[in-house]
Amino acid sequence: MKKFGIVDTTFARFDMGRSVINELESLGTGFETIRYTVPGIKDIPVAAKKLIEEQGCDIIVACGMPGAQPIDKISAQVASMGIMQVQLATNKHIIEVFVHEDEAKNLSELSFLADRRSREHALNAFNLVFNPDALRKNAGKGLRQGFEDVGSTEEPKSGIRH
Repeated sequence: MKKFGIVDTTFARFDMGRSVINELESLGTGFETIRYTVPGIKDIPVAAKKLIEEQGCDIIVACGMPGAQPIDKISAQVASMGIMQVQLATNKHIIEVFVHEDEAKNLSELSFLADRRSREHALNAFNLVFNPDALRKNAGKGLRQGFEDVGSTEEPKSGIRH
């Protein structure tokens, strides 16, 4: 049975871990979810590593909500670097789901964005484990998690151009 690890934080202003788990459960069965909540985003890398090494997780969805202050941007970058190190050390995907507080105009939009981005990345994680062809079919399509997709730069082609 596959195991999905979900790491989230108490610093976030929305329960992103709940959204990830709800979305995964709506996609199917044949897997287990293990949730690990930490205080802040800089705690995410070690939590992800523990879920992989101690709980045998096949993939991690790491949720965090950096604040809008400059120090929060630095913390997000540090956390991202730590997440990358854990991916390389464990050879496991960690899907980083960060929603910066200043991405939204108000609390309602922030909640919408956090929920939607969490759910869309949960689908990405599910597809990485169970249906990688789904991701391959969407390569180069300008898909975004959270707000609207931006689309491809390529025009539909009717034939080979010379």
